[in-house]
Amino acid sequence: MKTTLYGIPNCDTVKKARTWLAAHGIDAGFHDFKKHGLDHAVVAAWLQQLGWEVLVNRKGTTWRKLPDERKAAVTDGDAALALMLENPSVIKRPVLDRDGSFSVGFSDAQYAELFK
Repeated sequence: MKTTLYGIPNCDTVKKARTWLAAHGIDAGFHDFKKHGLDHAVVAAWLQQLGWEVLVNRKGTTWRKLPDERKAAVTDGDAALALMLENPSVIKRPVLDRDGSFSVGFSDAQYAELFK
């Protein structure tokens, strides 16, 4: 089973997820989406499975710094996709890909359930 964790290395939640995966012996690749960017098809797959409301972090600094007009324009998956490709920091982190099954965020209980 192929597992990839998407995020940015200095995010505390991403750090916790990476630590949990390592502690449980799970070999997961890491994709730094600030450094390596994001592919349209990857983000579209996330959106199809999870929905834009889950993926766009409207509590984060990046979202709060956006102009009100830009925030107001994010009303559907297409607008969210454009925003996430433009500003990957607006994506709630981390995104975990386990063979095409996606989850967002991290908690011990969430990962214990995913990897049981």
